[in-house]
Amino acid sequence: MPPQSSVLRWVRALAYCALTLPLMPVQAVLLLLRSPLADRLPLAYHRLVCHILGIMIERRGDVSPTRPTLFVANHTSYLDIEVLGASIPGSFVSKADVDGWPLFGRLARLQRTVFIDRKRRSVAHQRDALSARLRAGDRLILFPEGTSGDGQRLLPFKSALFAAVMEAASGGDITVQPVSVAYLTLDGMPLGRSYRPFFAWYGDMALAPHLWTMLGLGRLGVSVTFHPAVNAAGFASRKALAEHCAAAIAAGLSAALAGREGMAQRPVSPPSAPEALAFADAVEGA
Repeated sequence: MPPQSSVLRWVRALAYCALTLPLMPVQAVLLLLRSPLADRLPLAYHRLVCHILGIMIERRGDVSPTRPTLFVANHTSYLDIEVLGASIPGSFVSKADVDGWPLFGRLARLQRTVFIDRKRRSVAHQRDALSARLRAGDRLILFPEGTSGDGQRLLPFKSALFAAVMEAASGGDITVQPVSVAYLTLDGMPLGRSYRPFFAWYGDMALAPHLWTMLGLGRLGVSVTFHPAVNAAGFASRKALAEHCAAAIAAGLSAALAGREGMAQRPVSPPSAPEALAFADAVEGA
C-alpha cells in the first residue's frame, strides 16, 4: 500500500468542488449562447483539475489541429477524462450509463459528450449520431476498447463505432489520431504492477472507495503520446482503421511502460505486420 494522506485527500476533494461547482452554470450559459468559450473552458478546467489532483502530464507528439478529428485512445481509468481533457479541446464518446452518474454525468453533458448504448439494436443510431458530430466538424475522443483495462496492455477494440468514421469520411476528410496514455510514476518512482491498480480502475472495482483512496496518494506521472494522424478515407474498411489505431496505441503504451517513449514516434507498421495481426483477430467484425 503506497503512503496516503487524509489531509491531502480532503484538500483535494474540497478544492475540486470549489472549482467545479461554480463553473458548471458558467459552462451551461456558454453552451446556451453557443459561445466559442464553451470549447475552451473545459480544456482549462481539466488542466486545473490535474493540478489539484497532482497529475503531471508529459506529452509527446502533436495534437491534430484539424476539424473534424477523432482521437482514439486506450482506456485505463476515470482519470483518463482529466488527462485527455487537459490535452485535447474536444468532447468524449462515453457509454450511456455515465449519463446517470451523480455529478459526473452532468459534467459529461456540459462537455457535449456523445453517449452511446453498445447494445446491438442501437448500433445504427449511435453510428449516425457520431457521424453527424464529425460532419459538423467536432473533435471527438473515443475509447474503442469499450471498457477500462489494467493499464498494462491494450484490450481488443470494438470496431463497430469506426463505421461512423467511414460513413462521415464518404462526405469529406476525417482525421483520425491514435493516442497512447500510460500511468508511469508515483512521486517520481515507477508505479509497477503493484501500485498501478491504485490509479487504474477496471473490472469489478467499486468507484467510490477507489476514488477516495486515489485522492490521498501522491503525484501521478502520466505519459500521453500523440501518434501521427491519418485520413480515414485512406483505409479500405473500418476494421483496417481499427487495426491501425490498435497497433499504434499498443506500441506507444508498451514503449512508455518500458521507458522507450521515443520509439512510439516511429512510423507504425501496416496492419499485416505481426504487431497489428495480434489485434486483427480480436477486433470485432461486422
